[in-house]
Amino acid sequence: MLEIRHLKSLKAIAETSKLGLAAERVFLTQSALSHQIRALETHYDITLFQRSAQGLRFTPAGQRLLDLANELLPLIEKSERDLIRLKSDQSGELRIVLECHTCFDWLTPVMDAFRRAWPEVEIDLVAGFHSDPWHLLHAGKADVVIGGLPNKLDNLEHLPLFKFEIMAVLPVDHPLRNKPRLLAEHFSGETLITYPVPEERIDVIRQVLKPANIQFNRRTAELTIAIMQLVASRRGLAALPNWGIQSYVEHDYVIAKPIGTKGLWSELHAIGTNEMMARPYAKDLARIIRDVCAEKLAGIKLL
Repeated sequence: MLEIRHLKSLKAIAETSKLGLAAERVFLTQSALSHQIRALETHYDITLFQRSAQGLRFTPAGQRLLDLANELLPLIEKSERDLIRLKSDQSGELRIVLECHTCFDWLTPVMDAFRRAWPEVEIDLVAGFHSDPWHLLHAGKADVVIGGLPNKLDNLEHLPLFKFEIMAVLPVDHPLRNKPRLLAEHFSGETLITYPVPEERIDVIRQVLKPANIQFNRRTAELTIAIMQLVASRRGLAALPNWGIQSYVEHDYVIAKPIGTKGLWSELHAIGTNEMMARPYAKDLARIIRDVCAEKLAGIKLL
């Protein structure tokens, strides 16, 4: 029998083309998702997918069910939100502060989707660069922080969003341009260009350079475009999220390399007070971020 969970699984498979990635998105193991699909195929005695070098490809039967998922799931989600509104007053204000405010191009479609879902809630961004944004939550000047987790979650709650890879950013003619990846020693004597935040908040310094006792210079800039300009003009190297530098790399303005033998990964969370994060619209913001970014950002892993 066809169920909502089946439609969500089919949509995840369509968006990822990989069973393993789709399983992560619907919070199942790969074997559990495989069993779910096999049970559906057995029930209807029909094949839903064909495997290819590019991943899973929908058969006409699978495509028919995917069309149904794309039609029904948005209606179900809207109805669930309507039920929440009918249960209690969910109007209010949601002020978002970004740990790094200049590389969140994906936040615009997120805010558009949120406004459509929660028209009663006024959503806005807290202006300015904030190297320590969590104090704004305690001061009542912001409701949700989008960023990494603070060292201490004092009376704060967090909803996980996704993991992303931090890439080394180099000028196109840098001597290390042909290296498949940059190791700690490759940063020795280089100038590292970062946002003006404490060193303990910078993953490449905390996780890679400090443990290896690498000596480096540091220069700061508040804007991502300013960091890119400094790198391109051979003033130093940077280490930034893969989704924040993609357009610069695609236009051959700079080049990007993985860091370390396994890559350097970081996490993004939605953080707020316990009271705020218990509100349905705050929880739905995290869901919308995950959904939008899963569709628009390559190379991320949902948490």
